[in-house]
Amino acid sequence: MATKRKIPLRKCVATGEMKPKKEMIRIVRSKDGEVSIDPNGKKSGRGAYLSKDKDAILLAKKKNILASHLEVAIDDSIYDELIRFVERENL
Repeated sequence: MATKRKIPLRKCVATGEMKPKKEMIRIVRSKDGEVSIDPNGKKSGRGAYLSKDKDAILLAKKKNILASHLEVAIDDSIYDELIRFVERENL
């Protein structure tokens, strides 16, 4: 008898939607205060999840949501990198 596996869900900090972890991008702040994209979700540090959606990334940038969740200033290059990452995923 096959057991049904539990799919881990995460909440998008921009839209508030609950989605499977694989449909999200994790942004992590290390102990040094360095912010980076964590495509595998394995890096240590404080993390925040965003939907793999350009609109969600732009909303997070507009409202400065990542900065408040990660408690550090977010450079615009991180948002540009996120948008490029999402566009590559959707090809």
